[in-house]
Amino acid sequence: MQKSRILVYLLTHTPDPELVVATAMRQSRYPGGVKDLNLGEEDITRLINLALQLGHFSVFEHISFTFAIEGISRACSHQFVRHRFFSFIQQSQRYVKLNEPVFIIPPSIENNPSALKIFEDTLENIKNAYQKLLSLKIPEEDARFVLPNATETKMVATANARELMHFFKLRLDTHAQWEIRELAKKMFDIVHGVAPHIFNEENIKYFE
Repeated sequence: MQKSRILVYLLTHTPDPELVVATAMRQSRYPGGVKDLNLGEEDITRLINLALQLGHFSVFEHISFTFAIEGISRACSHQFVRHRFFSFIQQSQRYVKLNEPVFIIPPSIENNPSALKIFEDTLENIKNAYQKLLSLKIPEEDARFVLPNATETKMVATANARELMHFFKLRLDTHAQWEIRELAKKMFDIVHGVAPHIFNEENIKYFE
């Protein structure tokens, strides 16, 4: 049985994201235009912190990040798409024939030999049923009805920084389900590398 692991790639993001946020924050209290402002590193950090402290979260909506995500289960993607201020596209089971379906195995099952045997036997039967349905010329959009939540999927997701921080606040919490928490951690680590003055653990508390 093929297994999978979560992979997250940053496809693109707003250039100079921290400068954009700081410039937007400066405009709210600046009498002139900000096109030619020359903000230094200290100015940028100060303005970002000021926006957080005053609750001016709209300035974080001016920057966006687009991710390619692989190796998550349909159970995880069902949770992910509940964050409606993201924009999503997901690999279609209607148009993509899964010749060799890949499944996500929860750690609690993988670490229990008896449970793993039940899980793998069940998924093998499901995989065989799916392939037999396809061989009977059943359309992919109907054959997919037998596929479980464990089936691996791929997505592209885009969000602004405000929504990302809200997502991180909810999904990095220890009460979040293990798979989406792992996804959130990988996404957080990536954006922290791009905009560390915005995306750091201390700032998550500000966002509802």
